[in-house]
Amino acid sequence: MNDFDVEVRGVVKRFGSFTAVNGINMSVPRGKFITLLGPSGCGKTTTLRMIGGLELPDEGSISVAGSPLIASGGADRPTRMVFQNYALFAHMTVAQNVAFGLRMQKVPDGEIKTRVPAMIDLLGLTEHIAKFPRQMSGGQQQRVALARALVTRPRVLLLDEPLGALDLKMRKHMQGELKKLQRDVGITFVYVTHDQDEAMHLSDSIVVMDQGLIVQQGSAAEIYQNPATPYVADFIGEANLLPGIYTPTQDGATALISGLGALPGERVSNFEPAAGSPVVFSIRPEHVQTGDAAAAQPYHQTGTVTGISYLGAGSRLTVSAGDTHVRANVPGVFEGEVGQSILFGWSPAHGRILPHDDRFAAVGTQ
Repeated sequence: MNDFDVEVRGVVKRFGSFTAVNGINMSVPRGKFITLLGPSGCGKTTTLRMIGGLELPDEGSISVAGSPLIASGGADRPTRMVFQNYALFAHMTVAQNVAFGLRMQKVPDGEIKTRVPAMIDLLGLTEHIAKFPRQMSGGQQQRVALARALVTRPRVLLLDEPLGALDLKMRKHMQGELKKLQRDVGITFVYVTHDQDEAMHLSDSIVVMDQGLIVQQGSAAEIYQNPATPYVADFIGEANLLPGIYTPTQDGATALISGLGALPGERVSNFEPAAGSPVVFSIRPEHVQTGDAAAAQPYHQTGTVTGISYLGAGSRLTVSAGDTHVRANVPGVFEGEVGQSILFGWSPAHGRILPHDDRFAAVGTQ
């Protein structure tokens, strides 16, 4: 038995002269919550639409539940899609909306009368069963759209930024509901978002896309702690991204950074730059220590505080050394002031030496 509900092999999709998806490979294990993450135009929605049979790849192949997928909008396809705008039928009640897909599948009326109320109850919508979409909140409409998709028992549920139209509080609430729902029904979810926090909260695995390519796939912890590229480090969480020159040492590797000297760190897996070649050094703001804590770090030096922001749980400092600027998170309210000298530093275990990327070529501005 195939352990993967979705397999994408060498898929390319072009729209005229624009290549939206450029030769990607991906396997989605059965019963997992997988998120395609990236900014607008990276290829994530096009990939989702191809998995759903709404677009055909120009090259490569896609299989769902072990069978090759063809372009189809038919009720018999093994996937269902939930859109950001919900696409509910305004003239139908909740019960009628949820039953629609089953009627298209020609499910017997007796079975529809059993499955529809059960799915509506699972989504917490029983008291709204006779309402029309206009009589419901955005979060309630979203649950109706989910119920309509899930009641047909798809092998894979595809979700295209389904929470994008909700306010922040409702969005956070629905994230929790979605994750619980996925675990309860055990169906494979493939989810698209540009929101890194949403991806990290929901996903068993995150697929980070950049300019039509998959640049890294793994758990939220794997990607956050060991980003493969400056783009990934910048998109997942926050990072100080400092362009420099690679200088191998007897003990490991360093990046020579203007204003900071040689910074020891760990190279990303399978990355072996030549001595003297350009690289990017990455360090997360929460790993930058200041004051007495910095003095205990293998790498430390003195800089000048050039910015202070209070973030609620802590403060964000900008510390400058020469023409390089580093952000540091410190607990509580920072009692110092702009212009003062401060010691800052970090452990080499938290530094990452990444491939060069022209998009992150400005010194200490990321």
